[in-house]
Amino acid sequence: MSKPLGVGLRAELQIACADNSIPENTEFTHWLQTCFVEEAGQSVVVRIVETAESAALNQQYRHKSGPTNVLSFPFAAPLNVPDDHLGDLVICAPLVSREALQQNKPVLHHWAHLLIHGVLHLQGFDHIEPEEAQEMEFREIKMLAR
Repeated sequence: MSKPLGVGLRAELQIACADNSIPENTEFTHWLQTCFVEEAGQSVVVRIVETAESAALNQQYRHKSGPTNVLSFPFAAPLNVPDDHLGDLVICAPLVSREALQQNKPVLHHWAHLLIHGVLHLQGFDHIEPEEAQEMEFREIKMLAR
């Protein structure tokens, strides 16, 4: 199922799984608005998947075995081609639920964190180097507080 989300940016939600922990569209809209306070006009695709699709994508693109909670695929338009699509996020619903339970946190809080985390990756933030990790975590905390 694919649905456009009504936010200041163009966002599409693709649900390719039957997990009952998937938040409502209003939740995704709210979280995306939090991420894009100053970025009207951009677009993003959020795809919610089962474990098998996450594992296949993780293997294909990161050469890592097994599913992961969120994958980000930034989009870079060819030179001289205007485009405001940031990229795509793939979130593994069963893994989000399992991690929330293991971490003893509300599942909606974990969904919000992973969506924000993924969008920051699409905007060029990373957490490989300590300074980058600190900046990304600061932004996550600030956005989650909203």
